[in-house]
Amino acid sequence: MYKDELNELLNKTFKELGYDIETSIKLSDRPDLCDYQSNDVFKVAKEYHKNPIEVGESIANELSKHTDYFSKVEFVKPGFINMSLSNEFINKYVMITNKNIKDTLHLPKEETYVIDYGGPNIAKPLHVGHMRTAIVGEAMKRILKYMGNKVIADTHLGDYGLQIGEVIYACIHDGKDIDDIDIKYLDEAYPRMSKLCKEDEAIMEECQTITKDLQEGNEYYQKLWKKIYDVSLDDIKSIYKYLDVDFDLWYGESDAYPYIPIVEKKLEPFFVESEGAIVIPVEEETDNKEVPPLIYKKSNGAYLYATTDLGTIEQRVEDYNPDHIIYVTDLRQALHFEQVFRVVDKAGIISKDKLEHQGYGTVNGEDGKPYKTRNGDTPKLSKLFEETKEIFINKKESNKDMSNEDIDKIVNAILKFGDLQNSIERDYIFNIEKFSDIQGKTGPYLLYTYLRLNKVVKNYDMKLELSNNIYNEQDRNLRLKLLELPNVLESAFIDRRPNYIADYLYNLSVIANTFYQNNYLSKEEDKDKLNDYLVVLDTTCKVLKELLNLLAIQIPSVM
Repeated sequence: MYKDELNELLNKTFKELGYDIETSIKLSDRPDLCDYQSNDVFKVAKEYHKNPIEVGESIANELSKHTDYFSKVEFVKPGFINMSLSNEFINKYVMITNKNIKDTLHLPKEETYVIDYGGPNIAKPLHVGHMRTAIVGEAMKRILKYMGNKVIADTHLGDYGLQIGEVIYACIHDGKDIDDIDIKYLDEAYPRMSKLCKEDEAIMEECQTITKDLQEGNEYYQKLWKKIYDVSLDDIKSIYKYLDVDFDLWYGESDAYPYIPIVEKKLEPFFVESEGAIVIPVEEETDNKEVPPLIYKKSNGAYLYATTDLGTIEQRVEDYNPDHIIYVTDLRQALHFEQVFRVVDKAGIISKDKLEHQGYGTVNGEDGKPYKTRNGDTPKLSKLFEETKEIFINKKESNKDMSNEDIDKIVNAILKFGDLQNSIERDYIFNIEKFSDIQGKTGPYLLYTYLRLNKVVKNYDMKLELSNNIYNEQDRNLRLKLLELPNVLESAFIDRRPNYIADYLYNLSVIANTFYQNNYLSKEEDKDKLNDYLVVLDTTCKVLKELLNLLAIQIPSVM
């Protein structure tokens, strides 16, 4: 909102001087010289065949008359207009932010989003590789909602694939009674069967047959599947509850099956037979690399992951008519989603322009390879939580006295901020020791900052008003940082990048701590000055709390 106001004044000034050109301000590249700048003088000079110095000086002179906006405006050769904001303008927006952060935002028209993240497989334990989709997807969901949209979150369970056939095979050959199937058995059975199928082609074929028969309605397999599904889903839900990740829908591949005949009818004109399988060509003239056909049905008649994805899109279009469907999965699935998006676009189910794949990189250990525990295993998420908790508790003696609730919130902050500070498409090194430090770019540092500043604010009686004064460089830096908030939120929404918010949280915390360390509130005798400081810190705390919540990070009672 503040940038809209500044841009409106800038454009009005250009037009009053006879320059009918759309212009805008940007954050200064040299904050030691000014707060914002306009680099459009050359564009005006070229369009109107004028000397850029003459253009720049006339604009700067006109803008400098608006002392309610600017404390200083100057033209700098060869073609820059530097603007420093007035105390009055800065403080107006600090107060707006304090009263209601959303009043600083330019909210878009409400749209309907379906966001697909999580994607756990029934019968397979959740491990560290599943953490990223849950953390990133939850943050994206919260940002979409915060910006005023209707959002439906679906975890889209993998509940009808080959892993189910493998575990059913194990149940049968282990003589396992349905009532005796529990999470401990599933955690052992799937890895064992996965290894066995890689070693024995005959067993692999038998598991594939079981999977196909299950999909076609075999009653006994359906009973086993239901038990496996229920046991596994309970475990999955407990993990997501710990991470404060929740979904509106817990649909899976099996829920797509009623929609496959509908999709099949729409796709029939595009079917091509290839070695007994049914495929759909999706290559386009503009492709700069090969995009192979989508395999719709295998030669043995079994449906694939792509088939159920098509059915799921049909279901979502029928149920919600979404403006956008976002998939948050491993970056390595990019080709799969490109094929699926082209097929539904070709069939007229939904435009591919409404479909997004937000692919993320891998979570790696110090060796640059996928993260392993100290024992060399790919850790279950529950084990990772325990390992993180142990490392944090052992950081200092007083941590051992914390409540379990507070420790769990801190563990969440360690894991989530460790992930979300990275741009989602990048691989990153997962280092619990580093992420759990109270200093540096970590979740605990953000929590410590909030608790420290909030405690200060609560120790005083404060009037919710600001004078027009700003008292020193640290004070001004903090207030200016608060003004940047709407830019960060709007960019994080448009670009689907929670790391913008993570970066802002860290930078705001650093600036706020510097402010606090250089301004001794306990010794301040000027009551008006003290109140101004408290309002600025109160605003900072409100922003920290709001943004931490967008990243699904809860604040403990102590650090």
